[in-house]
Amino acid sequence: MSHTFSLWAPAATAVDLLLGADPQRAERVPMTATTGGWWEAAADPAPHDGRYAFSLDGGTALPDPRSRHQPDGVHAPSRLVDTGAFGWRDAGPDAGPWQGVPMERAAVYELHVGTFTTEGTFDAAVQRLAHLADLGVTVVEVMPVAAFPGAHGWGYDGVAPYAVHEPYGGPEAFARFVDAAHGHGLAVWLDVVHNHLGPSGNYLGQVGPYFTDRHHTPWGEAVNLDGPGSDEVRSYLLDNVAMWLEDYHLDGLRLDAVHELHDERATHLLEEMAALADEIAARTGIPRSLVAESDRNDPATVTARARGGAGGLGLHGQWADDVHHALHVLLTGEDQGYYADFADPRAATTVLGHSPFFHDGTYSTFRGRVHGRAVDLEVTPPWRYVASLQTHDQVGNRATGDRIHHGISPGRHAIGAALLLTAAWTPMLFMGEEWGASTPWQYFTDHEEEWLAESIRQGRQAEFAAHGWGGTVPDPQDAGTVAASTLDWTEPGRSGHAGMLAFYRDLLRWRRDTPVQRRDGAADVLRGPDGTGGEVLAVTRPGVALLARLGGGPDPADGFALPMPEGEVLASYGQVRIEAGGRQTSGTARLGPDSVVVLVADVGEGSPAR
Repeated sequence: MSHTFSLWAPAATAVDLLLGADPQRAERVPMTATTGGWWEAAADPAPHDGRYAFSLDGGTALPDPRSRHQPDGVHAPSRLVDTGAFGWRDAGPDAGPWQGVPMERAAVYELHVGTFTTEGTFDAAVQRLAHLADLGVTVVEVMPVAAFPGAHGWGYDGVAPYAVHEPYGGPEAFARFVDAAHGHGLAVWLDVVHNHLGPSGNYLGQVGPYFTDRHHTPWGEAVNLDGPGSDEVRSYLLDNVAMWLEDYHLDGLRLDAVHELHDERATHLLEEMAALADEIAARTGIPRSLVAESDRNDPATVTARARGGAGGLGLHGQWADDVHHALHVLLTGEDQGYYADFADPRAATTVLGHSPFFHDGTYSTFRGRVHGRAVDLEVTPPWRYVASLQTHDQVGNRATGDRIHHGISPGRHAIGAALLLTAAWTPMLFMGEEWGASTPWQYFTDHEEEWLAESIRQGRQAEFAAHGWGGTVPDPQDAGTVAASTLDWTEPGRSGHAGMLAFYRDLLRWRRDTPVQRRDGAADVLRGPDGTGGEVLAVTRPGVALLARLGGGPDPADGFALPMPEGEVLASYGQVRIEAGGRQTSGTARLGPDSVVVLVADVGEGSPAR
């Protein structure tokens, strides 16, 4: 059956379509120039198992920039994929058609396909979806799956933004994973990288002006969003968004480092992406969320678009790393590198109380300047800000990939979980966090070029030294680094892990089953010494209260006494004794060191809905 192949190559004077897996023996079909720098040719790919490539002006074979499948690696020919042929069900045995998960109901679980299971595939990950549904999360956020060189990597060096990484199972396996997740009632977001491509296998610049030296990023030249030829580059990225949301039925995208999308046009690319996602959501009736990673601390990222351009970018959510940093310092006491800013006692009370940004127009010692803008929670509600205790960045970019709970007591880990999961912000977990996984999560690569591998080794060692984070850095190229970072699924049922899992489950199920207006809004935060060398922390917001004791010296056998608000005990961890009859109570909570109790109560009719 004939298929029309197309390629945007505006500077080429001749383009050939190469059919077959071996470019040296491929069938060569001349392409015809159309308009706007596009070339076309009709041919039957079936005798060649759908494999094809392009040659510009007699040059070497290049994969399709819009390739959906690179079965033989990113340096080889592409392969056609008919995403319309996927056998979608999008429903559980007793459920109706998939309805999606709106942003305000999101509780996110970030996972890396290659290390989520021993097999490192989508099909193996499907077998663990029941665990996530039972846990109480509502969204699975999959780290980047765009094809990259080699078998193992984080995915941020992807070079084929439309293609699903073959070692994970390729496009059909990803479709099966999304369909199965929906059957379990779980939405799926995908982490996508539009701000750069990896250094190996990046052929876009040979095809068209996808990059520009007008702007620069930490990875080199910026993507060309506002220079000559940028109309087609923007269409390339917008079509990529549409492909994931429509062809793969994804519920949302996490947009990597949007501050490196340099765009001086009147309408920013991110605004166009948000409008596109909203159009798809309106047409399909399923919520589609675009969540930005941004270091600007600017609420305009998630402020609604407005007619005439007076509003914000209109994205649906953004990561709030200040929450992570403040909680990390509170729980661990680490204050080196960028954590120095968050040693300020006001940091924790700010992010737990009324703002996802500690830096909201305040001076940042790490940056050497004022940073951020104040947040009005009436304009951008709390659930638009995604907060975490752990992420792939904050774990994997430590020298040895140690998780926060590897350096603190289980009780202190539970305090962190309770602070995160009862906060007004949208919570996000990193895989294995819920049971206190013993496995680290380290940085790993599988580059063929030794010069590139050695450059990464030296660069990471220098970066850790600059931040004061010592330790032996595992070799990213060593297969043992990947193995060490793979979750051990025998742990959740073991002593020392099962209790933490139950604690997370209680809090996440409460969050999932509680209307947003009953767990939303600003909080009253009280923090002070306990008189024995530790601290006490009380956080009260509409519908939920938390009492915690961090550390502490010798104390009476019955624990440190704290006045307790009225409510029902939802969950506790550590040495907790309630002084009053029954579970419905007000009175006194006696807490041992590194212990926490969470109480819930009904909220009156006056609580505003969002």
